[in-house]
Amino acid sequence: MECLGCRIANGIEPNLNIVYENEFITCVLDIAPFNEGHTLILPKKHYRDVEEMESETAYAIMDASKKLSIALKSLFKPDGIRICQDGGQFNDLTHYHMHLIPRYEGDGFTWGEPLHPHGAEKRLNQTKEKILKELSEE
Repeated sequence: MECLGCRIANGIEPNLNIVYENEFITCVLDIAPFNEGHTLILPKKHYRDVEEMESETAYAIMDASKKLSIALKSLFKPDGIRICQDGGQFNDLTHYHMHLIPRYEGDGFTWGEPLHPHGAEKRLNQTKEKILKELSEE
């Protein structure tokens, strides 16, 4: 397998710290965790972006995120859990993966503001209308 994400999800990479898996997904501890318990959820089948996957895999990912969030909260007592995923050119693994990151007040992990103002907050109604139109055409 050429894809590192596929090798991780299918248990081929050495020294994986698998914390949960089923027939659709594998959940591993991130090798460079932001905080203790930082977990990745990867589908066993190759997908780059969320819109490519079939519903069974998408549901398995969300079910695992719920199950693991409960465990992480119980074990590490974080102030919250960040659940995130980057797609397209921002997917550095080129294989879909969701992060679950225990967060603590003052941990320095912030939501960044755009570097360049774009004024999108002034166009919320127009943006909503564009999205509703696009969804109605599917």
